[in-house]
Amino acid sequence: MTLRVIATGGTFDKHYDEIAGKLTFGAGHLAGAIKRARLTLPVVLEELPFLDSLEMQDADRERIRDCCLASIETAIVIIHGTDTMRETAAVLGSAGIPKTIVLTGAMIPYEIANSDALFNFGFACAMAQVLPHGVYVAMNGQYFDWSNVQKNRIAGVFETS
Repeated sequence: MTLRVIATGGTFDKHYDEIAGKLTFGAGHLAGAIKRARLTLPVVLEELPFLDSLEMQDADRERIRDCCLASIETAIVIIHGTDTMRETAAVLGSAGIPKTIVLTGAMIPYEIANSDALFNFGFACAMAQVLPHGVYVAMNGQYFDWSNVQKNRIAGVFETS
């Protein structure tokens, strides 16, 4: 089995700009995360233009869907911003793609201490290998079907809707 990882941006891939005092996008973290996670299965990394998920439009979600459809791999992990992860999962779930697609992200950027990014990434990679075909969200040690998930913005976690 080969795993496809599609990077779309989100908090996972943000960098802290010390001069501007804000989070921005630079080079992606996924190549390093794949190495650091010590994945032993083959991985194909695909980087789309990095976006904060609040900036994603229908065309961006369609691009993600098209990447999943075009992928020869049947296990796919998508790194996505958490704010609109549910909306992208709905587009993918409604498409009925016969693959296992797992969306994940981070509440704290990968490069910041105590980030949840590496754990969420590893967990999503495992779920993509064992779950039946469908679309899921995997965050903080839990996975959810695309049609039954929401982000609890107060608690900063995902839960069933």
